[in-house]
Amino acid sequence: MIELEGLPELVDPVLIAAFEGWNDAGEASSGVIAHLESAWKAEPLVALDPDDYYDFQVTRPVVEMGDGLTRSIIWPTTRLLRARPPGLDHDVVLLRGIEPNMRWRSFCADIIEVCRELGVEFAVMLGALLNDSPHTRPVPVIGGATDEGLARSTNLELSRYEGPTGIVGVLQHAFGEAGLSAISLWASVPHYVAQPPNPKATVALLRRLEDVLEIPMPLGDLDEEARAWERGVDELASQDSEVAEYVKELEERKDAAELPEASGDAIAAEFERYLRHRDTDTDS
Repeated sequence: MIELEGLPELVDPVLIAAFEGWNDAGEASSGVIAHLESAWKAEPLVALDPDDYYDFQVTRPVVEMGDGLTRSIIWPTTRLLRARPPGLDHDVVLLRGIEPNMRWRSFCADIIEVCRELGVEFAVMLGALLNDSPHTRPVPVIGGATDEGLARSTNLELSRYEGPTGIVGVLQHAFGEAGLSAISLWASVPHYVAQPPNPKATVALLRRLEDVLEIPMPLGDLDEEARAWERGVDELASQDSEVAEYVKELEERKDAAELPEASGDAIAAEFERYLRHRDTDTDS
């Protein structure tokens, strides 16, 4: 059961959600929520009861110690937080969770119940998957939507994937079944450098999120961390001729599949992003 009494009244809130685990290659999507939670100084709203959805032998609680004494136990769960980004007149709800081990349909129903109580009518689910994209090129971000009109209005490059899915796909579908609008954004993480963190993929998700929501996304040091990450992978690849040759092959394949110059949509999106950040800087 979720305790919904005492929840604040939010102003036109949108939901941004990500889950650790299968949906989170390189911790790129959960990294978005962690970054926004800090940058926007998000405040806790509600947490799901972990006993309902987590197998603690699979997803174990964490003990915090101090002076040799057990100070607290941090239970794996899913939490929702409230943020009011600078310069905006509406709220953002951040969902930061761990993919549940059981009872996914009840889990989704609980999330939807909370969202209805908060007044959320639109959600963006974030994920990251392992792919054969080269680390030297822009991170591809593909997506899905609860209906075709929403996909067109958000200019999504739709995924053609069919196969096993995670909680991101299930929750997006549940939103559609409940009459709520939702899209998903998936960043492609190079499978040959899968270990977290991957700040370049996190930045790619933030930029695409900015385009969709038309909300300036604070990047902080993430841009520089992304460049440092790429330089580090360059150095590692240069030390192994087989890896270097493989990366070159991926680059050639990627370049051959794309247009030689930026598309009109890409240029327009970049210009709109510049204007949003300029307006935000002026207001501050």
